[in-house]
Amino acid sequence: MTTQNNKQKLAKRVKNELKFRELTVKNKQKIAGCFYRIILAGEQLTGFSSQGFDDHVKVFFPAGNEKCVLPEITREGIVWPDGPRPAARDYTPLSFDAALNELTIDFFIHEAGIASQWAESAKPGDTLMIGGPRGSLVVPVDYAWQLYVCDESGLPAVRRRLLSLPKDISVQVLVNCSQPQTQEYLSEFSHAHIEWLSRESIAEKLQSLSVPATDYYFWITGEGEEVKQLSDDLLATHSLDADYLRAVAYWHKK
Repeated sequence: MTTQNNKQKLAKRVKNELKFRELTVKNKQKIAGCFYRIILAGEQLTGFSSQGFDDHVKVFFPAGNEKCVLPEITREGIVWPDGPRPAARDYTPLSFDAALNELTIDFFIHEAGIASQWAESAKPGDTLMIGGPRGSLVVPVDYAWQLYVCDESGLPAVRRRLLSLPKDISVQVLVNCSQPQTQEYLSEFSHAHIEWLSRESIAEKLQSLSVPATDYYFWITGEGEEVKQLSDDLLATHSLDADYLRAVAYWHKK
């Protein structure tokens, strides 16, 4: 395995103070026919920080008409009130406007998902509780060659990343997606080479990939087992520096 020469371009971790926030739905719209873009607002967003494009906040969903109650953060840890804890899912903060105290999250629409069901019925004035992000992985934007692999769950992170990259950077995106209309979600990024493929086609493409010797960055997300297989195969067939490959599970098959 080769090592890239410039270790100054390694991603850096930044810690945040853990906070739980109760927010109010301000606006909702359907994006590309497959996402609900929901703007959450509230004074409790003061001090919110998300520096990494694939950061995650923990989103807590109330059961029925019940309201989530914020836990206490003590020296001993997080103390929840009596009773069952609300269901939670991880979501990427798509954008944050500190001046307006507004946080935007895109919820992928799919069957039998508690988050998707909540987003389907959400309306202005509804409340939602979030926690985090506990920290951020800040990845430099100026790698000369960059490749991003994901399914629908990773598209908001990819969108956020593409918005931050210089237009002269060579960027490839491989998306495992079964819904054709989803392609509209990234349609504005003409400077990126985006392909919508099956999981098998993505694996084949990675096998035959031509990667420069230095100044590259890989990001692979999606279902846990598939992410591990893709990243393991990539490292086995290419002389890559693993410090510049981020592979992380966004969800797991039951």
